[in-house]
Amino acid sequence: MEWLWFILAGIAGGVLGGMGMGGGTVLIPLLNIGFGLEQHLAQAINLISFVPMAIVALAIHVKNGLVETSGLVLIILTGLVSCAVGCFIAREINAGVLRRIFGGFLTILSIIQVIGILRKKGKKTRG
Repeated sequence: MEWLWFILAGIAGGVLGGMGMGGGTVLIPLLNIGFGLEQHLAQAINLISFVPMAIVALAIHVKNGLVETSGLVLIILTGLVSCAVGCFIAREINAGVLRRIFGGFLTILSIIQVIGILRKKGKKTRG
């Protein structure tokens, strides 16, 4: 029956990843809290599962003409460098601290999303 939970976690991560919202925002907490995996392992599994999901999502978005290529090289290069730095930093951080950092990130992201929704809603009622 555990396989069913893994399938549901994959579906949740895949749908959000395909929408460009980052499946890891759901997959990491599911693996960590739901399956009891250590934070570093949950993040590593998320990264491994992200590669094939990103390839499929990118192919579909390119086919639909939703990919803008201006500035792409700069984004990729700075992303690669900062990714390597982040990996070395994460390796040195205690799992409990890393979990709190990730939780804080999700909290801040949620607040930003709510503010964006409220601003958009406010513009609709005024205009």
